[in-house]
Amino acid sequence: MLSPLDTPMTLSQVVVDSSPNGSIANLHNNQGKSRRATLLLAYKTLGVVFGGLVTSPLYVYPSMPLKSPTEADYLGIYSIMFWTLTLIGVVKYACIALKADDQGEGGTFALYSLLCRNMNIGILAPKYSNSNSSFSSSVFHDSMEKKSRLGKFFEKSIIARRVLLFIAILGMCMLIGDGILTPAISVLSAMEGVRGPFPSVSKSMVEALSAVVLIALFLLQKFGTSRVSFMFSPIMGAWTLCTPLVGIYSIICYYPSIFKAISPHYIVHFFLRNGKEGWLLLGGTVLCITGSEALFADLGHFNRESIQVYSETLHVCLTNFHTPLFEILSSFLIQFSPQQIAFLFTIYPSLVLTYAGQTAYIIKNPNDHNDGFYKFIPRQIYWPIFVVSTLAAIVASQSLISATFSLIKQSVVLDYFPRVKVVHTSHSKEGEVYSPEVNYILMILCVAVILIFGDGKDIGNAFGVVVILVMLITTILLTLVMIIIWRTPPYLVALYFIVFFVMEGVYVSAVFTKIPEGGWIPFALSLILAFIMFGWFYGRQRKLEYELTYKINLDRLGVLISDPSVQRVPGMCFFYTNIQDGVTPILGHYIKNVKSLHKVTIFTTLRYLLVPKVAPHERIVVKKLGYKGVYGCVVQCGYADPLNLEGGAFVNQVTNGLKEHIQHYQGSVPSNPLAIEEEINDVEDAKNAGVVHVCGKTRFYIGKNCGWFDRTMLGFYEVLHSNCRPALPALGVPLTQRIEVGMLYEA
Repeated sequence: MLSPLDTPMTLSQVVVDSSPNGSIANLHNNQGKSRRATLLLAYKTLGVVFGGLVTSPLYVYPSMPLKSPTEADYLGIYSIMFWTLTLIGVVKYACIALKADDQGEGGTFALYSLLCRNMNIGILAPKYSNSNSSFSSSVFHDSMEKKSRLGKFFEKSIIARRVLLFIAILGMCMLIGDGILTPAISVLSAMEGVRGPFPSVSKSMVEALSAVVLIALFLLQKFGTSRVSFMFSPIMGAWTLCTPLVGIYSIICYYPSIFKAISPHYIVHFFLRNGKEGWLLLGGTVLCITGSEALFADLGHFNRESIQVYSETLHVCLTNFHTPLFEILSSFLIQFSPQQIAFLFTIYPSLVLTYAGQTAYIIKNPNDHNDGFYKFIPRQIYWPIFVVSTLAAIVASQSLISATFSLIKQSVVLDYFPRVKVVHTSHSKEGEVYSPEVNYILMILCVAVILIFGDGKDIGNAFGVVVILVMLITTILLTLVMIIIWRTPPYLVALYFIVFFVMEGVYVSAVFTKIPEGGWIPFALSLILAFIMFGWFYGRQRKLEYELTYKINLDRLGVLISDPSVQRVPGMCFFYTNIQDGVTPILGHYIKNVKSLHKVTIFTTLRYLLVPKVAPHERIVVKKLGYKGVYGCVVQCGYADPLNLEGGAFVNQVTNGLKEHIQHYQGSVPSNPLAIEEEINDVEDAKNAGVVHVCGKTRFYIGKNCGWFDRTMLGFYEVLHSNCRPALPALGVPLTQRIEVGMLYEA
């Protein structure tokens, strides 16, 4: 932020309302007018959020390496799946993780940014102390006044901060890997159903059909999550209804007493009887909970304001019956969000009944476990279920694709990932995004996984590694949130951590044995992604260090401007700088060679905060810098904010803010009305004379004194920087108004 070193700029001095109508008060009016629309939210979550979870019966049993299993073995397996779904799905994700949102954004990176802000750590300085997280907002101010010991430890220990960053990046990379593997295994498992009635269909044909379906799905992404989810939700509704009905039929026909397996003692007997073989089978049973991570990561696609309106509408609808039963039900359901309602009352019962039906069938037909889904479908409804399951598998792919777009957007805005094009596909939901480059890369990788690793078991092994590692990382980060932000009582934190860390740790130990059998795929993908993220981050940090070292302060700026050889030319110039307490050294390079500066020059900083969203009236901040025609401007945004202002709109907002600031500015001398009017006229004349946007296009000069590490990482950064998108198009700056100033930074 541009300001004198001894006079920091404050937001209260200079704020420009950048909301479309100059106010955010109409949000509540819109909510009141759109209650009918918000009733569709829980319905839409079926199409995006729960796709991966509810279709897991397609591939769980086929992924298990079962060897002559007995009835008792199957009862033990069902008991493991039931309690995994109950503890991880219901307790951890639906009841705890959804409360840890960061202003409506979910996922491991949102948890990391929430921790960084509250502990005053992280790469970007946390200037915002406000949080709308469901739990953290009520205790945040207390936590700032009296920080926890663990929070102080992270602030003091750079090693601890780096470990936390590594965990967050690993979780994000694994979840992106999940976005590659979920479409592959879901569609491939569904298409395998063709071979049931037609054994002559070759495996390569099934793989080719799966690839075609996936390509079509990725081509639909440009239409946005809302349209895709509205189209897909009827499919998931049919799947969620059909599979438990088939499960109930199988229970009645094959094994009516299947629910006795809910007793945990079947799990104990299973491990006592099978030992190491039983432990290895956990690599397959963990797939029953796949998709739970999307329940949390896709929060940004369904904003919290709409969720609150949904709950209020539900309350009104239920209490209109004026009966004690419905009043009790209303007071109970009002506490849940649409995601929680959809999971607890549709997805969870559907999965419990479907797995029960599958297990009941396989107990009586133990040789059919390699095709545990399609075999238990009655012949009379085989083809309708096949069509629904294929379409449902496509929906399952959508849930992780949407989560991947959200994660990439977050990391790009926070400067952890090379800039890619991010398109906001909804005017009402900031978190609903689409990236063409990421979409096509995902499509190529998904198709490659299917064609190269066509064996569903190999993909299942890779899938299990991704799923459980993301869950384990979420458990660790949620534990830190409980201790540092929520201030949860220690015994509850210990209970949560011990139960889930031990449970997921056992699963991790089992899936790690699958690394040679396909489990290496997510590690390879995560390693590549992590190397890209670290290389980009390292280059950006080195560039920032150089600019801070050689920055131009206000005194030096005055010397440059007062040089008689420097001409002030007509027009308005937005000069972009990365640093907030000075001016980029590119300015000195520019003035030295061009010998001119526009009559109105606005040094502009794009400032990304570790918050999901910045209030519209605080989005653009302007200030006088003490020299004639020289001003400072900061464009502030969170990692979930759409930074897609049109160039003309952006210029108008800044100039209007400047005029307002000039009128109210109180300097060291009394205000002169004539001088104020003259300065305002100068701003308007400069704008009319023409606007130009100047930014640096810097490269590192890697000399002989650089070590091998700097040579490697900075060289890799230059490759990424040369192939990523520039920052200015995000503001909609026309090509004819852009000037790039080249400069070499010595590494």
